[in-house]
Amino acid sequence: MTEEPPASPDKPASGASDGSPSEAPRGKAAQEPWSKPIGRRTVLSVLGLGALGTLFGSRAQAGITSLLDSVHAGGIASVLPGGGQFTIYTVTSGYPAAPANYRLRVDGLVKRPLSMTVADLQSLPATRLTHDFQCVTGWEVSNVHWVGVRLVDLAERAGVDPAASAFQLTSFDGVYTESLTLAQARESGAIAAYSMLGAPVTREHGGPVRLYVPDMFGYKSIKWLSRIELVAHAEPGYWEQNGYPVNAWISGHAPAQAA
Repeated sequence: MTEEPPASPDKPASGASDGSPSEAPRGKAAQEPWSKPIGRRTVLSVLGLGALGTLFGSRAQAGITSLLDSVHAGGIASVLPGGGQFTIYTVTSGYPAAPANYRLRVDGLVKRPLSMTVADLQSLPATRLTHDFQCVTGWEVSNVHWVGVRLVDLAERAGVDPAASAFQLTSFDGVYTESLTLAQARESGAIAAYSMLGAPVTREHGGPVRLYVPDMFGYKSIKWLSRIELVAHAEPGYWEQNGYPVNAWISGHAPAQAA
């Protein structure tokens, strides 16, 4: 992960993959084979797969992915995703549209609350990284290129109150919430991403701005991000309230910790 001056969000990093089975043209987002959103009822029906993966770790994840790959041709991949491709979940009835006057708020226990357009976010020093996206239900997309601004950098710009210890994150879909401690955000290198797959984050992928948390299961990477609130204590997010662990590290521990 490197810090560098702002650049066009359309410009992919050298050697970055778009995360799909075959390389997409540069500057264009990959087209997912499943364009229909997978809604709340179906999402909750695969909670058991997610629990299995978080309980038994990478070996179970590999087994789930293998199983899903084997049934992909049977036509149920739209319910049980896998095969190295993104499957897009929504906890509402569809993909929410960003407000016409969209702004990302950074507030709560801060000295200087921020209200930023996407252009404002793009004007800040960018973090660029290429990293895998791992869903707790078993599927994974390798080498996804991301561009955004680190959560801890946004917090620093807003002036963190000493009483703050966590981020509370809110989606403009009106339902989805998440949280990270300040330590988790720092250790993971979590970013507010405005570009992925070599192009601006699309509506179905959670645009115009979504969270990406490296080394954590995908449910922590909240889509349709509208508010980053600094709070005294982390509160369980939507998925934790539906049975997923608060500790979402894929390896079971922070990257800086010994296994």
